[in-house]
Amino acid sequence: MTSLADIRSTFLDFFGRHDHEVVSSSPLVPRNDPTLMFTNSGMVQFKNVFTGLESRSYKRATTAQKCVRAGGKHNDLDNVGYTARHHTFFEMLGNFSFGDYFKENAIPYAWELLTKDFGIDGNRLLVTVYHTDDEAADIWKKVAGLSDDRIIRIPTSDNFWMMGPTGPCGPCTEIFYDHGPSVWGGPPGSADQDGDRFIEIWNLVFMQYEQFEDGSRSALPRPSIDTGMGLERIGALLQGKHDNYDTDLMRSLIEASAHATHSDPDGPGKTHHRVIADHLRSTSFLIADGVMPSNEGRGYVLRRIMRRAMRHAAMLGAKDPVMHRLVPALVQQMGAAYPELSRGQALITDTLKREESKFRETLDRGLRLLDDELARLPDGADLPGDAAFRLYGTYGFPLDLTQDALREKGRSVDVAGFEAALAEEKARARASWAGSGDATDARIWFDLAEQNGTTEFLGYDTEEVEGQVLAVVRDSSAVEEASAGDRVQIVVNQTPFYAESGGQVGDTGVIATDTGKVRVTDTRRSAGVVIHDGEVVEGRVARSQPAKLTVDHDRRSAIRANHSATHLLNEALRRALGDHVAQRGSLNAPDRLRFDFSHGQGLSAQEIERVEREVNDHIRRNGVVETRLMSPDDARGLGAQALFGEKYGDEVRVVSMGELEGSGKGAKGQTYSLELCGGTHVSRLGDIGAFVMLSDSASAAGIRRVEALTGQAALDHLRARERSLQEIAGLLKAPVGEAAGRVKTLLDERRALQNEVAQLRRERAMGGPAAGANPAREVRGISFRAQVLSGVTGRELPALIDGMKAELGSGAVLLITEDQGKAAVAAGVTADLAQRLSAVDLLRAAVTELGGKGGGGRADLAQGGASSAANADAAIKAAEAVIEGVFA
Repeated sequence: MTSLADIRSTFLDFFGRHDHEVVSSSPLVPRNDPTLMFTNSGMVQFKNVFTGLESRSYKRATTAQKCVRAGGKHNDLDNVGYTARHHTFFEMLGNFSFGDYFKENAIPYAWELLTKDFGIDGNRLLVTVYHTDDEAADIWKKVAGLSDDRIIRIPTSDNFWMMGPTGPCGPCTEIFYDHGPSVWGGPPGSADQDGDRFIEIWNLVFMQYEQFEDGSRSALPRPSIDTGMGLERIGALLQGKHDNYDTDLMRSLIEASAHATHSDPDGPGKTHHRVIADHLRSTSFLIADGVMPSNEGRGYVLRRIMRRAMRHAAMLGAKDPVMHRLVPALVQQMGAAYPELSRGQALITDTLKREESKFRETLDRGLRLLDDELARLPDGADLPGDAAFRLYGTYGFPLDLTQDALREKGRSVDVAGFEAALAEEKARARASWAGSGDATDARIWFDLAEQNGTTEFLGYDTEEVEGQVLAVVRDSSAVEEASAGDRVQIVVNQTPFYAESGGQVGDTGVIATDTGKVRVTDTRRSAGVVIHDGEVVEGRVARSQPAKLTVDHDRRSAIRANHSATHLLNEALRRALGDHVAQRGSLNAPDRLRFDFSHGQGLSAQEIERVEREVNDHIRRNGVVETRLMSPDDARGLGAQALFGEKYGDEVRVVSMGELEGSGKGAKGQTYSLELCGGTHVSRLGDIGAFVMLSDSASAAGIRRVEALTGQAALDHLRARERSLQEIAGLLKAPVGEAAGRVKTLLDERRALQNEVAQLRRERAMGGPAAGANPAREVRGISFRAQVLSGVTGRELPALIDGMKAELGSGAVLLITEDQGKAAVAAGVTADLAQRLSAVDLLRAAVTELGGKGGGGRADLAQGGASSAANADAAIKAAEAVIEGVFA
């Protein structure tokens, strides 16, 4: 039997021999088509090549493209498992010509591959062509010898392909296989065409026209080819099956499901196994391509698919999570062709297990609620919409999951009632949001979210995305377009721009359309909508236009480095200072990082050195930075630190970085830093470059603030410091290594000279060193020395007071000096008199006469000041009066 793997390789090898570049499948999340939720055909990755926006080194290509159809207009979810040929995930084989060959080669290639390499009986094949495409019909007659009755002309759009309302388009020819009269159905175009006798196996699109807005068309200068053949369909045909689920690949997954659930693969649970096998492929490939389960966008579709499969596993009697146990079977079947499956196996397994474990907690309750509601209804009655909405709102059951459960009971849902309940809930949420006071323009963002859904962020793994402009807002009002010079806010369906959150600043960059360009100066989020603030710098930008969004790479890289360094800094501080350290705020900007944390005192030089060394050590080790999604409780159970100010929902991103040399902290195992964080980060710690702490200061009571630099900014700072040190060494005429010692020597010399100068000034101020130059007077038997000085500062007065008291042995001293245009006053009393006479009283009496107020100190020494020393004699007399009063 020819396996699907053999068929895939045979197809690619055939076109490889005919000079086609064998191109790897693109991811399931398209980066160049904002209209698509998931890649749904082989031509998606070549769209810009066909339109001329992109050129490649080859003109012919062939691919086996992984595709998903489970959301938006391409949604086959409800039919999967119940029909022979519907899938959420499928592989599309295709060959492409970008202005190289056309119909005259594409049709012979197809006929040769089908009849020779695949060995299909040409007598069982027939084709359709667009009714006016005589050229294609003639080539079929010439190459395959098909008679007119086996070349069916179709006048409808079924055989005319269009990329969109405008742009490249052209006729197509479809190849059908006739299973014979034993199978019911008629040929394409007949009344019985929906039967299974004639099955389409390949579609060749002849891209030869360009369509304009007025409906007119012109011939393309370089006609191209785009073909698509479903691997599952051609595989069923070549393996003699009439059901895609009977092919070797799907059968192996069905049997794995049966083994895991201890049930018969072909028994009453046959449909359940088919759903599980199909959904295992779509969920695993989506996770491998970076989609994670969430409550919006692509993540929401992924979660719906996962939960649908998990419900079918539960209906087979499985009591424990099943899906994750099937991943090895899938990797064995498809890992060689798609290595991302093998690389992501651990993540896929962990995500499926976690999601199913969580879902099972609510599944039983939800199904019981469904059964209770049905028991109250008449036989055959629809489930009321409000009941379906309670399942959705309370238990996370999407409407299609409820419909799927009811389908097996022959029942349905009042969809109109469900939508009414949903609209009522949205109205309540809108009123709550508008009343929250978050922003004056909150209502417009909520309206946009309600109309268009939330913005999907794709910036974790790309900085360039094609999107569609959903809204242009100017002066708080939605407008159709804006022109050069206008300040605007742009809303797009998907974006690589990170909106300010969790301390990380918003991205900047460019949004470009065919008619204009917006320079984005900031990015923020409101009501789930990402808002790109900016200015139209060229032309005009209009609603509904396709747009290319490009993040400022250098700025984003610097922000990423600072954000990742913050995580390392947090852990290094905890290890250096203790587990009481907790984040209390942060800023991750392109030029610096700031980190606030709980700690009662400043960091010592040794602590700063230890933190810096530890962070840089992990940077040099260049460990991988990994992210995964899990519940907040599971994340904290692993020891993950929550970032201050973050709001956490049912799912959190857990960012791990660095490895420990030893066993580390038990719960963390070998991981150095483990934090809950929604920001962007470097892929490897070496990308941070370097880390330098600039300062440690108090931010608030019990809160310290560290500021630091990374990367080029850190290196520039170190170079600037080195230049300063070299300049100092040059001025000292000493080697850099000896500069510190020379500076210390100079400071010691300076201090000695300052002391000598101060002594000389004091001696000069006192009239010279000889005793008696300024003799004391007797006041009531108390020696009192008072003097007005010059050339002495107020700071020097206490030393002079002490010296004079020592000379007196017993007595009081009052000194007045002019200091920077004001009077400085000091009074002193020897210890034997301080019990009766206070220097404070002497000082205040003198200061009052000088026009000052207050002053203070101790009984033996007091200081004060006044605006002028002009009344110095009166001040001295006032001090004498105090002495006379005490010793009268």
